[in-house]
Amino acid sequence: MQTALNSGKTTCAELVNYYIKNIEAKKHLNAFLEVFKKDALAQAQIIDDKIKNNTAGKLAGLVIGIKDNICYKGHHVSASSKILEGFESIYSATVVEKLLADDAIIIGRLNCDEFAMGSSNENSAYGKVLNPLDENKVPGGSSGGSAVAVAADLCLATLGSDTGGSIRQPASFCGVVGFKPTYGRVSRYGLIAYGSSFDQIGPITNNVADAAKIMEVIAGQDEYDSTVSTKEVEQYSKNLEENKKVKIAYLDILDDENISKAVRNNTKTIIEQLKNDGHTVAPVEFPYLDYLVPAYYVLTTAEASSNLARYDGVHYGHRTEKAADLQELYKNSRSEGFGPEVKRRIMSGTFVLSEGYYDAYYGKAQKTRRIIYDKTQEIFEKYDFILSPTTPTAAFNFGEKADDPIAMYLADILTVQANLAGTPAIALPIGKNEENMPLSIQLMANNFEEQKLFSFANHLEKISHE
Repeated sequence: MQTALNSGKTTCAELVNYYIKNIEAKKHLNAFLEVFKKDALAQAQIIDDKIKNNTAGKLAGLVIGIKDNICYKGHHVSASSKILEGFESIYSATVVEKLLADDAIIIGRLNCDEFAMGSSNENSAYGKVLNPLDENKVPGGSSGGSAVAVAADLCLATLGSDTGGSIRQPASFCGVVGFKPTYGRVSRYGLIAYGSSFDQIGPITNNVADAAKIMEVIAGQDEYDSTVSTKEVEQYSKNLEENKKVKIAYLDILDDENISKAVRNNTKTIIEQLKNDGHTVAPVEFPYLDYLVPAYYVLTTAEASSNLARYDGVHYGHRTEKAADLQELYKNSRSEGFGPEVKRRIMSGTFVLSEGYYDAYYGKAQKTRRIIYDKTQEIFEKYDFILSPTTPTAAFNFGEKADDPIAMYLADILTVQANLAGTPAIALPIGKNEENMPLSIQLMANNFEEQKLFSFANHLEKISHE
């Protein structure tokens, strides 16, 4: 795209108009909650002038959408919840500031599961998002709108947030690339919090190279977020062509009954392909697999209970009109404003933090998280990467798991390890199932080894398309 812009074959204004037309033509997919048409066209004109004067930033021409839990000054943000209906942000997230500083064009905000809680995008207060590859199937969640926008060519790339797989799982279901950075690699300032010790913002793109370039810009230290690392950000997109022989561990779970036959066979084919390519690929035991999802949901619901306490009908957002006293104001505002899944997680989180249960649930889950981290580190002492399917199945039908929260939560079983351990992970679309729906491979690397992960993912992307 940048080559076309620099050679004069197209302009940023033409690109923005192209995407606006596409968004309108495919609005039934419900990916965008709002298009920033006026702002995007104005920004495009400024960047076109910069391109003519050779002063444009490294993301010039990147038309990008942002998940509806990332703040953009002077624009609405709602986390796809009625409780924040009509709320306009008074500041921009650090990632938004960095994108704009490098001449990206933000075209709109994208639908998601309410407060980023969900694996199917069926939990949005503004309706479900449709998978453009099969409109009867879920796009994944919680960043479903972000994945669909890229898959349906509604913008060039998007930002999502990943608490337990919310970038990688929808990327898998929609056949695009999803990247979750190391915890602390990207600032969370301006991201509406779900689970503060888990959340990370990352890109969803058409290819690894685009994800690497966006990460170069949005990563790095930030005075507004004390959890961000001060480590220098590497030039990820400049070093993608390394092709070293590596050691890859894969979790010995492929014969589990919850892994679909198509996913199992696809993963085994890729493992054989990597072996034939000269890489060392070996199975490893991970004895704590059964504890991943329980530990994750105890900890994230506890953090959600705390983070969402501020939405009380007083500070901002929805306020009930049916209240005789303060207690009723809190109770009714929250009951009317939050959807069923958010209520379920707030109540679960409040329970595990309550007196008499704190040590049995929250305390034990924290200890389990440490054991999972230590075991993950032990694997990385011997191997460069951990490989697995991104999801146990391809995209499932709407309503298939909506009435069974446990079945829905188990859809995250392969993605939550990276969030519990804080490691970077990428989902790569490789293969299709018998319904011609995309399948996906996940690669995890050790903390802050984004460069290594991008380089190998780029290599795997190339050989899988040969």
